[in-house]
Amino acid sequence: MRGILGKKIGMTRFFDERGNAVPATLVEAGPCIVVQIKTEEKDGYNALQLGFVDKKEKRVTRPLMGHFKKAGSDPKRILKEFRDLSLDAEVKPGDVISADVFSAGDIVKITGRSIGKGFAGVMKRHGFSGGPKTHGQGDRWRAPGSIGQSATPNRVIKGIRMAGRKGNKRVTIRNVKVLKVIADKNLLLVEGGIPGSKNSIVEIRG
Repeated sequence: MRGILGKKIGMTRFFDERGNAVPATLVEAGPCIVVQIKTEEKDGYNALQLGFVDKKEKRVTRPLMGHFKKAGSDPKRILKEFRDLSLDAEVKPGDVISADVFSAGDIVKITGRSIGKGFAGVMKRHGFSGGPKTHGQGDRWRAPGSIGQSATPNRVIKGIRMAGRKGNKRVTIRNVKVLKVIADKNLLLVEGGIPGSKNSIVEIRG
């Protein structure tokens, strides 16, 4: 399995060999620094800890600064672990992983945080149809209606769909095709849309 951290740049379109316009998303993938290698003997599991996006030293705690110095790396703002991540060659702390770990035609899965919509009612959040608009119900158009029973069990059941915060959740989409790799600029062009807003951090696994 291959993996890298990236930043969503925005959406564009890509013309395939037949001249068809395909919606695509541009992602700045890496360069990522291998900050730590975790092994099953020492840590209980195998993983690579990758760092992405430089961070000012004055905003880094001293223990974390020592953690980066062990890898010979500048402080990074994003730290993520990729379990069971294997690359073509042996890696060690301080190595750089760039967009060329992927190639055009690869199928990957991308994880990010969906765009937050704030507090939303049941119609916007869950697609409820709302209440009746006649027979004296003028103030119930967007209301959820009954959320429980009149007697048994006489309580609101856990998990009932109600108003609340919409979006801002960890979302993974699978079977995303890599359309093009621009290695010298660390850019990936992937088919379709991916979770998150512009400049948000995403995880790409192959």
